[in-house]
Amino acid sequence: MCGICGFITPNKVTGEELRTMNATLVHRGPDGQGAEQYQLRDGWDVGFAHRRLSIMDLSANGRQPMHTMDDRISVVFNGEIYNYRELKKELSDYVYRSVCDTEIILAAYLKWGIQFVEKINGMFAIALLDRKSETLYLIRDRIGKKPLYYYREKEGGTVFASELKAIMQYPYFDKRINENMVGRFLHKQYLAAPDSIFDNVYKLEAGTYLKITYKDVKKRKYWDAARKYLEYKTYQVTDYEKTKEELKIILNHAVADRLVADVPVGAFLSGGYDSSLVCAVAQRHLNRPLQTYCIGFEDESLDEAKYAGKVARYLGTEHEEHYIVEADMLDLVERIPACYDEPFADSAQIPGMLVSALAKRRNSVVLTGDGGDEIFGGYDIYRILGKAQEICEKDVKEELSKSSLEYRILTDYQGAAHRVQSGVSNYVDCIKHILLHDYDNYYYDFESKYREDRWNQRRMLMDIDTSLPECMLTKIDRASMMYSLECRCPLLDQKVVAYSFRLPMEYKCGRDGQKRILKDIVYEYIPRELLERPKQGFCVPLDKWLRGALKEQVMDYTDRNFLLRQGIFEPDETIAFMSQYMKNGDSGRWSGNNYSKIVWPYFIFQQWYHTYVS
Repeated sequence: MCGICGFITPNKVTGEELRTMNATLVHRGPDGQGAEQYQLRDGWDVGFAHRRLSIMDLSANGRQPMHTMDDRISVVFNGEIYNYRELKKELSDYVYRSVCDTEIILAAYLKWGIQFVEKINGMFAIALLDRKSETLYLIRDRIGKKPLYYYREKEGGTVFASELKAIMQYPYFDKRINENMVGRFLHKQYLAAPDSIFDNVYKLEAGTYLKITYKDVKKRKYWDAARKYLEYKTYQVTDYEKTKEELKIILNHAVADRLVADVPVGAFLSGGYDSSLVCAVAQRHLNRPLQTYCIGFEDESLDEAKYAGKVARYLGTEHEEHYIVEADMLDLVERIPACYDEPFADSAQIPGMLVSALAKRRNSVVLTGDGGDEIFGGYDIYRILGKAQEICEKDVKEELSKSSLEYRILTDYQGAAHRVQSGVSNYVDCIKHILLHDYDNYYYDFESKYREDRWNQRRMLMDIDTSLPECMLTKIDRASMMYSLECRCPLLDQKVVAYSFRLPMEYKCGRDGQKRILKDIVYEYIPRELLERPKQGFCVPLDKWLRGALKEQVMDYTDRNFLLRQGIFEPDETIAFMSQYMKNGDSGRWSGNNYSKIVWPYFIFQQWYHTYVS
């Protein structure tokens, strides 16, 4: 696990400037560094830089940038290739100089060209230079576990990095905010690829590579959730018990692959279904107690640690809990811009930072249960959409409470292109009021590509494309890498995801509950009574914070002169909204409630703006 950055440009960049970019990523790789530049024709220059977190092959042979014997191919790489041992047998004619997975990228490219991306299974962000064709490839893994940003220069050059902070140190970077994205950020609390907060800066989409030459930049989607779903659902399974056994075998392989490392591997354990399953399977593959970690809260309404402790004792893991008070979380609020160098407002980022700091004391690698909800139907919105669709087809809306989300989904119709995104128009209207300009891009416009009539399944596919890589996985990537900790997600193995596309919806979420098949597998490892409880997740008391400990900062960011200089928010409407929020909390001028869902991303955006722009 590492951080990478670099460029291909006609501009003149010094070695010191490249090393300065690389230094911003030291938290992603404190164990070593490398920075090299290569001259191409017509004065074009390529820079490759890497920060190393030593996980595989701890020797100097694992250093990057890494090259083929003839120096034709160079690579910098962030991530893990889990099937590198199998590929090494298939590519045995290559002369290896290391035992790390990075070198398999060089061998595979020489054998198969860029089609090698179809062969590798893992999480990765790769920059690969082929001097023979004078081509630079930027590649992101199928699900988007590892981040990769790129900046397009007006002169035709391209700058890339694992995080925005490295691009911001590029000497020719034009730091202009993409104001079109502010409204969507306030609505979603994150920005999905390819969008970013800066003009001409993009996130490479999951399952995508760029082919960059002197003449142009071409983008290719080599793995696509919509396409794969349509492919695999034609082989839909029908025998529940047989399916459960097959899925269990695939999950065991996924966990075993992620236990391979030259350093000890631990795990996050919240006591929920996903993390408990991962830990249970991992413990059976180890000849030692698995080291597990959980954050506990003194507030009983937030605390999951007591459940995690029961699961840990049953499994026999070496469990460590750290109980925190509210002040511990508030202390981290000031660190959010340094950790997330783009506006990012999923408040579970704070407990994520705390549990990562705890795990890093003893481990550099942990397993997580991320992805189970999106893949196997765990979120409540999937159940609600299924119920709303049933009611819609029966045309009995009058049976619903007008305060229910089902009612809002059915009455807040934004058109067929946004069917599974309905129910939030009250928040969108509020955001439109406080923005100086209305950019009308609050919803995603690609629902139709999934060719799926069931609302809940369509929403799951959309989440795999959007909130999973750019919210859930971004959250844990930045939180963990701030402490130089690698997170591996067995439930997002490509074979697990592919198999999930073959499952009927009733095996995932339906009348028998959410994540039905996953829960039935977990019960074979852990007694039901240790797991059955309402879904909780990490929470922070946003309304209390925003109207209490953070109130002064929020109002400082709402100063009229500051808003006028900024030129993004409408001063009168913003001041009125914030004043009413401070008075009334999660209620007020516009219909609806929970306005902390808007005030928190507003605060995070302004905090980010103050740090990186003003």
